[in-house]
Amino acid sequence: MKVLLINGSPHKDGCTARALKEVSDTLNHEGIETDNIFIGNKDIRGCIGCFTCNENKKCVFDDIVNETAKKFEYADGIVIGTPVYYSGLTGTLKSFIDRLFFSTKFDKTMKVGTVVISSRRAGSTSVYDEINKFYGICGMPIVTSTYWNEVHGYTKDDVEKDLEGLQTMRNLGRNMAFLIKAISSEKKKNGMPKNEYGVFTNFQDGL
Repeated sequence: MKVLLINGSPHKDGCTARALKEVSDTLNHEGIETDNIFIGNKDIRGCIGCFTCNENKKCVFDDIVNETAKKFEYADGIVIGTPVYYSGLTGTLKSFIDRLFFSTKFDKTMKVGTVVISSRRAGSTSVYDEINKFYGICGMPIVTSTYWNEVHGYTKDDVEKDLEGLQTMRNLGRNMAFLIKAISSEKKKNGMPKNEYGVFTNFQDGL
């Protein structure tokens, strides 16, 4: 069992990394393998809506998005981490996840997803909502903790003092491990849920 942890901060060893480490260490302790991917300083352009991925099954821009997509297909879960800038996630991360989710055509049903946010003071809950919507549209269970999944601090040392935030990260890791194991067990016994497809309402009939 494996979880991808995506660090969307431009600082490789900053506040977001510290929070993700707490989650990763906990997952490892619970027997879940982790793969930490740092994308925060990469040159990642946004989606241009060319739909080439419909044919090629990968993004037309062959960069870390396509590299991560291969890992995402076989992962059991994903954690997306970001600092908060102007009550939003980083621009690089937004481009990354737009393209990652749009260009990957494999079934994401029952892969579990969660978000980790670091902020100095505020703006975190809007980012929490925004990223979770990527999971919600793909049939991916969203993992929660004992508080919103956030740590606070201006520096990594500040985060060390946010004892409740670090506790929240550990509980998040435990909950994620539990959910992955539960889904794996049910999948082995009864298979995956049978979802319906084929209806695509676009209101062109005026209804």
